[in-house]
Amino acid sequence: MNDAQQQFDVVINAQGQYSLWPAGKPMASGWSAAGMRGERQVCLDYINEHWIDMRPRSLREQSSASFQ
Repeated sequence: MNDAQQQFDVVINAQGQYSLWPAGKPMASGWSAAGMRGERQVCLDYINEHWIDMRPRSLREQSSASFQ
């Protein structure tokens, strides 16, 4: 099976950062399933639609608090 056909899970960490993880493999510590599984490009499209601010959550919260 080539990489394009392999199934992946979209995972997210506590900082709101996304990544791909091979489907069926034990999840790495600190990551949880984001609810999307599919071929690589489908998962990358999902990430592009949902991860609109690349900054870690702690930095986003710090930035928004300084503007209030």
